[in-house]
Amino acid sequence: MAIKMRVLYDSPKPKIKNIANIIKAQYDLGGHAVDTILPAYSCDKERIVILIISAKGHLKDSLRLFCQELTKARAQNIALVVDGDKAAANSIREIIGDVAKNQVFEEVLYIKGGLPIIGGSVKPEERTEIIAWVDRVIANLK
Repeated sequence: MAIKMRVLYDSPKPKIKNIANIIKAQYDLGGHAVDTILPAYSCDKERIVILIISAKGHLKDSLRLFCQELTKARAQNIALVVDGDKAAANSIREIIGDVAKNQVFEEVLYIKGGLPIIGGSVKPEERTEIIAWVDRVIANLK
């Protein structure tokens, strides 16, 4: 299935980057489909952008500013994977929904990203859960 999708992550944890690459491989996304926040190539008319973020409570200014710039022209739909708490997810949803006026997928996927210096492996059951969640996101695109 060909879909214009980007997976952007903001975390020093290796597991977060591995999750982004799993999504890229599963959906056969292009060369610049996975990147960090702030991406080297800006989003442009993306059908969906999946943000994978490690945050607890307060958001970094660079992340907050990036989310404010995700206009409908850059990303029609946004989905969130959060390694952190509901307060961080709600802050991101509020910025994207209120300021950028984008469609944010209702279901946020909460994950445990592990430690920044250890491993980064994704368990098979975690992989299955992530792919099932992305499938639901794609099925509910507007």
